[in-house]
This record gives sequence, structure tokens and C-alpha cells, in this order.
Amino acid sequence: MEQGSAPVRRPRGARKATPERRQEIVRAAARTFGAKGYQKGSLIEIAEQVGMTHAGVLHHFGSKEQLLIAVLEYRDLQDLEARNGRMMPLGMDLFRHLVHTALVNTQREGLVQTYVVITGESVTQDHPASEYVKERFESLRGHLEDAFRLVCGPDLDEDLCHHAAAAIIGLMDGIQLQWLVDKDAVALPEATAFAIEAIVAATIAGADRPRVLSEATASV
Repeated sequence: MEQGSAPVRRPRGARKATPERRQEIVRAAARTFGAKGYQKGSLIEIAEQVGMTHAGVLHHFGSKEQLLIAVLEYRDLQDLEARNGRMMPLGMDLFRHLVHTALVNTQREGLVQTYVVITGESVTQDHPASEYVKERFESLRGHLEDAFRLVCGPDLDEDLCHHAAAAIIGLMDGIQLQWLVDKDAVALPEATAFAIEAIVAATIAGADRPRVLSEATASV
């Protein structure tokens, strides 16, 4: 090589850009946390899935906790894409959207499993996802309460509104769990539609709704 000339660089294999690499790690983490939970899902296992070292994963995310947050953000992004980037629907359209979400979820089992496992684990002491899950439930209840107010009008009882919103979230999560356990026994979209329709109808009826369990609730 002549003095003063630039060194000749050897061709190297193509390397994935950082954003692409991060997404690959996040998808591997979602699979691992969904299968084993956050506590038992190791960074070493995640790293092996993407052909990296434990240190390599930490280089991109800093800590296991930050990787978990990235997985949760990835799930939220998937939900946004399922809405074609639109804001949360209003009124009756929100209830229709939730049924459509159940249908979409039948095609993304891994993400549903990750959500169910992390949400369940979040109730344990000092879990890094606990605040995320709490805020997510608060936000969803708020959207649902607003939808009920639009559908039912100003005479809607506020206690009934709060109960109905919490019930819809509970039924969706519970049906998802049953579906993950036994897909042959539970039709996810159909069961979700039935339950949401029943809650919406009862909330619209208000004080005139059938109260077949009134004695049980009065004793609580």
C-alpha cells in the first residue's frame, strides 16, 4: 500500500440496522415472556434466539426491565395497527371494535399469551409491569365509561357505568385465558361478542334491566 493512501477495507457481511435488531430482540422477548413469564424468561434465552450474547441484548436495552417495557410498547403498537392507526373509537363503535379485536387476536396467539402472562404476573410484589398494567386498565375503563355515556345518555347511573366498564375488561381477559387453554372449547370472537352485547344491553336498560341476581348483590 502506498504511503498516505487510505487503507483497503475488506468486505464484511451485511449487518442489521439497530432498529431492526431491536425489533428482533423484542419479538424474541415477547415469545419468551409469553411462554415462561417475566421472572423465569432469561435474557440468555432471548439472546440465543437472535444469535446474540447476553451483553448484546443489554447493549440495546440496558436492563431486563427496559426490555419488558419495550415488549409492552410493541403490544400497544400492534393494537394501534389493528385500528389502522386511528384513535380509539367512540360510543357503540368502541364495543364493535372490541369484538373485532377478539377476532384479530385469534391470529396473534403469541402476543395474546404474552399479555395474559405479564398481566397476571403484574400483581406480584415489585413487578416492573405493575404500573403499566394499572394505567392500562384505568385508561380502558375511562374509554369504556365514555362510550357508555354516549350510548346511554345523561340518565346513566354512574355506578352502573363504572361496573359495566370493569365487567367488559374482565370478560375479555377471562375469555382470552380460556381460549389459550383450550381453543376447541372456546370460540373467542363469538363468546366475546355475546358477553359484550349482554353487558351493553343491560346497561342501556338501566334500572329496568332483569335483576336475577339482585338478592346476591344486595348481600355483598
